[in-house]
Amino acid sequence: MSLPHIAIVGATGAVGIEMLNCLEERNFQCASLTLLASARSAGKTLTFRGEEITIKELTHEAFEGIDIALFSAGGGISKEFAPSAAKAGATVIDNSSAFRMDEGVPLVVPEINPEAAKDTPKGIIANPNCTTIISLMGLFPLHKKFGLKSIIASSYQAVSGSGAAGIAELEDQCKAISNGEEVTSEVYPKQIAFNVIPHVDVFQEGGYTKEEWKMLNEGRKILGLPDLNVTCTCVRVPVYRSHSVSITAQFEKPITVEDAKAAFTDEFKGIRLCDDPETALYPTPLDTTLQDDCLVGRIRKDMVVDNALALWVVGDQVKKGAALNAVQIAEIL
Repeated sequence: MSLPHIAIVGATGAVGIEMLNCLEERNFQCASLTLLASARSAGKTLTFRGEEITIKELTHEAFEGIDIALFSAGGGISKEFAPSAAKAGATVIDNSSAFRMDEGVPLVVPEINPEAAKDTPKGIIANPNCTTIISLMGLFPLHKKFGLKSIIASSYQAVSGSGAAGIAELEDQCKAISNGEEVTSEVYPKQIAFNVIPHVDVFQEGGYTKEEWKMLNEGRKILGLPDLNVTCTCVRVPVYRSHSVSITAQFEKPITVEDAKAAFTDEFKGIRLCDDPETALYPTPLDTTLQDDCLVGRIRKDMVVDNALALWVVGDQVKKGAALNAVQIAEIL
């Protein structure tokens, strides 16, 4: 089989650049690479394997000859251009929320449901939400052995989840506070520096945010558990990169802490146990930043819910939570 022609849509964004890095790091074999972005970025260059590649303007005609198109330019762009890419014969791997709950679009985490990537009636595969990916990476080995029944989660989400603007706002506010200057907020509804904000994405039904609903709906679809009970509070924290999630997970079968730790073996790629509190061995955002693997630790017997454990899962949301997951899907194809 001939090597594929790859395109990255949104190549100049944080996730687009990370996709480029992942392709290079993993020595992804491709015949050629096309970088697509807005008209204002067209003509600029990015380096891939030592070669300068000129960015082209994203148009509906730009997908001729493309085999796999990695999209990371926002839901609006995906809705407009992904069907054109699919019509031209490309398989779209979309990082936005545009198609995640579409019945004709598989929602894939390669370590969990790789077989779903083989069934693409619309020519589109969806990348799950970053918090969903990181949470399920920590839960899937336990689900396989003990049967996941419910999830109670609180996320601690880095400002990189808001793109470059979120990072810049945290930096600017920290500098302003250090210099005794006025703090202004544009990206977030409240000051993010030295603060936490229990508000990620827009509020929807029942007082939950869109981000919180994603954990419920996407988790059910990926795991094939339509009756999975999930409640979640998503919180923005003044961390540059990598999300953390505190989870109480209830299981169908009785489970002990020892059982849970034993479940995290080499059989399950992309998740590593990091759990010895007495020696301060537990995951933090800095431990996973720029890393492929997610980490799980602080595993404890929950003292309220039956057959339940409390655990702490951390992962780089730009990498495994977005770019790497998409590249791994491309590897399956």
